[in-house]
Amino acid sequence: MSLITLLSFYGLIGFSEGGPDWQLLSDSYFHSILSFSVKQALLSAVLSLLIAWPIARALYYVPSLPFKNSFLSLCMLCFVMPTLVLITGLVGLLGNNGFITSLLDQLLFGSWNLYGLNGILLAHVYLNMPFAIRIIYQQLNHIPDTSWQLAAQLKMSPWQKFKIIEWPSLSAHMLSLFGFVFVLCFNSFAIVLALGGGPQATTLEVAIYQSLKYDFNIPEALTLAWTQLIVAGGLYLLLNRLGKTNWLSADTGASQWLPKAAGLKKQLWRVLYAICWLCLLMPLLALLLSVLQSEQSLQWQQLLQPTLITLGLGLFSATVGLALGWLLLRPIRKLHLQGSKSRKAMVEWLASHSLVAPAIVVSVGLFIFLLPRFDIDRWGMIVVVILNTSVVIPFAIQKLKPRLFQFDAQYHSLARSLKLSGWPLWKIQWPFVRPVFLSTFGLLFVLAIGDVAIFSIFGNQQWQTLPWLIYSYAGSYRIAEASMASLVLLAICSLILWSSEKFQTEAAKGQASERNSKKEHEQVKTKERNHVAD
Repeated sequence: MSLITLLSFYGLIGFSEGGPDWQLLSDSYFHSILSFSVKQALLSAVLSLLIAWPIARALYYVPSLPFKNSFLSLCMLCFVMPTLVLITGLVGLLGNNGFITSLLDQLLFGSWNLYGLNGILLAHVYLNMPFAIRIIYQQLNHIPDTSWQLAAQLKMSPWQKFKIIEWPSLSAHMLSLFGFVFVLCFNSFAIVLALGGGPQATTLEVAIYQSLKYDFNIPEALTLAWTQLIVAGGLYLLLNRLGKTNWLSADTGASQWLPKAAGLKKQLWRVLYAICWLCLLMPLLALLLSVLQSEQSLQWQQLLQPTLITLGLGLFSATVGLALGWLLLRPIRKLHLQGSKSRKAMVEWLASHSLVAPAIVVSVGLFIFLLPRFDIDRWGMIVVVILNTSVVIPFAIQKLKPRLFQFDAQYHSLARSLKLSGWPLWKIQWPFVRPVFLSTFGLLFVLAIGDVAIFSIFGNQQWQTLPWLIYSYAGSYRIAEASMASLVLLAICSLILWSSEKFQTEAAKGQASERNSKKEHEQVKTKERNHVAD
C-alpha cells in the first residue's frame, strides 16, 4: 500500500517537474478551502455523536424495543452504503423536486436548499450517526453487571450512575470514535462534489479533483494533497497514541442484567427510536417511489452485466484485502505484545494510511506513472482492483485487530509455552476469530463495490460497475434509472450484510454453546472428584 502511494506521488511530482506549489499556502483561496473542510468535518462528527448517543442509550435502557436487531443491521447498512445510493435517495427526497421538499419549504418559509452545507451535513450524519450508535451501544453492553447491581444497592441517582458508571465506560472510546468520523468526513469526496452546490462549499478533496480534472494544475493538486494527508494522517496518528482505536470492539458478551427505564422516560426512548427508524428509511423509500412513479419503461436487463462486474470486483477485493489485513496485523500484534507503543502506532499508520490518503490523488498519480509503462486502456481494470483492495485494507485491520488482541491477551503465553506456530496455532485461532472474520469479509465486500473515484480514472465503458452506472444516470438527470440501479446495489449490500451477520451470530452461538458444555463437563468432573474424596 505504501508503495502504491509513493508511486502515485512520484508520478505527480515527476510530471510537474516543480513539485508542490507552496505559495498556495498563503492564498486566501487555500485558507477558505481548508477552513470549510475542517468546519464541515467538525460539525458532521459532533452532530453524528450527539444524535447517536441518546439513541444508543434508548437501545440499552429499553431492551424490549421492537425490531432492535433489524435496526442495528440497518445502522451498519447505512454506514457502508455506497455514497451514490444515498445521494440519489436524498435528491429524490429533499432535492428541488423532492417528495417532501414542498413541506420543508412551508415549514422553513421557502429557505430550504439541499445543496451546500445543509446537504453535506445531512448526508454525513446519515452515514456516520448509525455507525456511532452501534459503537456506543456496544460499549454500554460491556459495562459489568456488578456495576449496576452495586449502584442499585447504594441507591445512586441517575446523574451518579451516569457520572460513575456510564461515562467512564464511554469516554476512552469517544475520542477515537470522534476522530474516525472526522477523518471520514474530512476526506469526503462524492458527497461534497454532488451536494456542495458551488465554490463556497468546496473541500480539499474536491479542490484536488478540480485542479486535476479541469485545470490539470499538478503543483496545486500536490500542495492540497499533502495538506490533506498531513491534517488527516496527523490526527489519525495522534488518536492512535492518545485514544483507544478499537472502534469495532471485540465481542465480550452482552450483560445478563440490565438497567430498565420506566414511565415517561421509557416512552421518550421509544419515540426517539421510532423517529430514528423513520429518518433512516425515508431516503431508501424515496428510491422506490422514484422508480414506481417513473413514466418511462425501465430496462432492468441493462443492469445484469454491471451487476456481475461489481460482484466480481467486490469478491476479489474483499478476499485479498482480508488476507492482507491479517498479514499486516502480525507485526502490529507483535509490537503490541512487546509494549512498543510508538513503533506500533507508526506501523499501524503505515498499514492504514490509505484511509487518509486522497483517493483521487493516488489514482491520478498512479495513472500518470503507469501511462508510459502500461496499456491502461486494456489493463486498467486490474489497477482498479488493486486500488480498490488497498482502500478496504484499513477497515479489515480495524475490525480484526480487537479480536486478535483479545486472543493474544488470553492465549499468547500459553501458545508460546507450548511452542505452537503455523498450522497448529491457526487451528486454535480460527474458532476464536471466525465470527469476526466472517463479518469483516461482508463489510469489506460492501465497501469494495461502492467506489467511484478510482473507476473514474482507470475504468472504461466495457467494464462498467453499478456505482459508475448510477453516476452516469444521475449526471444526465435520469433520476428514475439512477434510483433503479441504486435499488439493485442497495439490495446486494443488504443481502451481503445480512448473510455475514447471520453467520457471525450462528458462530457466536456455537462458541457460547461449546463454552457452556465445557463448563457443565467441568462441573460434573468436580462433583465426581468430590464424591470420590468423600
